[in-house]
Amino acid sequence: MNLLSFFPFLKWFKLITKDTLKADLMAGLTGAVIVLPQGVAFATIAGLPPEYGLYTAMVTPIIAALFGSSYHLVSGPTTAISIVVFSTISHHAEPGSPEFIQTALTLTFLAGVYQLSFGLARLGTLVNFVSHTVVIGFTAGAAILIASSQMKHITGIQIPKGESFLNTWIELFQGAGHINWYLMLIAMVTLFVALFFKKTMPKMPGLLFGMVAGSVLAYFLKGFTDDIKLVGAIPAHLPPLSSPEFSFHTIKALAPEAFAVALLGLIEAVSISRAVATKSNQRIDSNQEFIGQGLSNMFGSFFSSYAGSGSFTRSGINYEAGARTPLSAIFAALFLMVIVLLIAPLTAYLPIAAMGGIILLVAYNLIDFHHIKKTLTFSKSESAILLTTFFATLFLELEFAIYLGVILSLVMFLAKTSTPEIPTLSVDSSETLAHRKLVDISEKPLKQCPQLKIIRIDMSIYFGSINHIQQRIAKIVENERIHHILIEASGINFIDLAGSEALEIENERLRKLGGGLYFVGLKPSVYEFAAESHFIEHIGNDHVFDTKTEAIKTIYKHLDRSVCEECASRIFRECE
Repeated sequence: MNLLSFFPFLKWFKLITKDTLKADLMAGLTGAVIVLPQGVAFATIAGLPPEYGLYTAMVTPIIAALFGSSYHLVSGPTTAISIVVFSTISHHAEPGSPEFIQTALTLTFLAGVYQLSFGLARLGTLVNFVSHTVVIGFTAGAAILIASSQMKHITGIQIPKGESFLNTWIELFQGAGHINWYLMLIAMVTLFVALFFKKTMPKMPGLLFGMVAGSVLAYFLKGFTDDIKLVGAIPAHLPPLSSPEFSFHTIKALAPEAFAVALLGLIEAVSISRAVATKSNQRIDSNQEFIGQGLSNMFGSFFSSYAGSGSFTRSGINYEAGARTPLSAIFAALFLMVIVLLIAPLTAYLPIAAMGGIILLVAYNLIDFHHIKKTLTFSKSESAILLTTFFATLFLELEFAIYLGVILSLVMFLAKTSTPEIPTLSVDSSETLAHRKLVDISEKPLKQCPQLKIIRIDMSIYFGSINHIQQRIAKIVENERIHHILIEASGINFIDLAGSEALEIENERLRKLGGGLYFVGLKPSVYEFAAESHFIEHIGNDHVFDTKTEAIKTIYKHLDRSVCEECASRIFRECE
């Protein structure tokens, strides 16, 4: 490993110029203004004091920018991670309490350890096997849970803590006659002002203006009701040092849940960085992203930061604002520090109902209606993943919903790869015989040799797919009475030990019937493994060919001449 593997920021440091600095400064300032209300909202969702969302937005982006691979990804607190943190830690401590905060920091550290370990083990490609539909389904379910959790602050209806999704709405319906319309008005005005700026001036910090509008309205309404509660002043200082708890009991209790947080964070970060990279034409290193996310969470847990990941909103705005290098994310964190030192005490005037209105908008923006509609319309398998993850998020434990979605995604992937396409091929007699062009008979009706079956396997031969391949070979033998089978192997990416052993067994069965299993066009890497694992030695060198002409010429010698004399197909040059 070279120096860039340990210090990836050295690579983009070379790109910094006067122009990039200017562009990154402006993008950073935009990002700082946007993350200010988001950080407060996300910490509220996580059950933490508001300042912890801002601390996370100050520390996490700097480390992730230095050690990640994306030039535009902005890490920090996110909605999905926040609700998982709340769901996880609320089983162990009272939300907002010192024990809750310390447990959240421990969870963050453990999640970072998992992520760093995955990155160092070069497991970045694992994200490729998890459908993005899992994230879409989970975030849609989380959005509804988040909105539900805020209804008590918006309506003023008393709902016991820890109620399930269904019980929360039952309590709301039963208490509908006790709605505090002043709180409802504050939340709705906050929401509509934020929406107005989003629609008319999308580059302006609409959430911030919405909070200001809600605070002003609450000031005039406080004489009409005593139920207007305020968020309280955020300490005007930089992230203080903190210490996660490393007792064996705590680590044992949090390790499984930290794995779910780590997994969700990695899927989010890599998915978002790749989405932005398609616009910026940058190549993303998933392993490096894993390392960057892991280090940011581990480091952040010692600076009062809870679990973070890549933010789709802030990353997209960072790119649109003209960011050129990861310095933009670092500048955003630094600007946020300055802003908090200057205006943090003003949050003392922010009503919780206004924060509820902001969180409703955040929750709504989480739901990807376009992809949900597309998925439900065009893909049954992806729809199953989406709906399963969605309903599991609403009615089961959140970490279990993540696992369930990921497992179902992997099962669907394995199901697809375990049944590779195995088309039948034949020689196209309309072409010159010298070319030996093999064509899929489903695309063009062609005569076939009654003694030699030519098939193509379009996927890897491994423990998951070998049963399907063996069934296909068995049908050829039993239904068509053909014992010589040539596999056009240019589409095979690898053969594992289970696959090679099963193919040896099939070759032996065919040999006893007077035939054999033959291969042509193996890729160099596949051939090398086949040689090293003694697969070629076991089936015989005379069963593996480099060219179709050589393969057919050799196999033709083993065909039954009496059948050849009566054959009307005569598709091979040798038949003449």
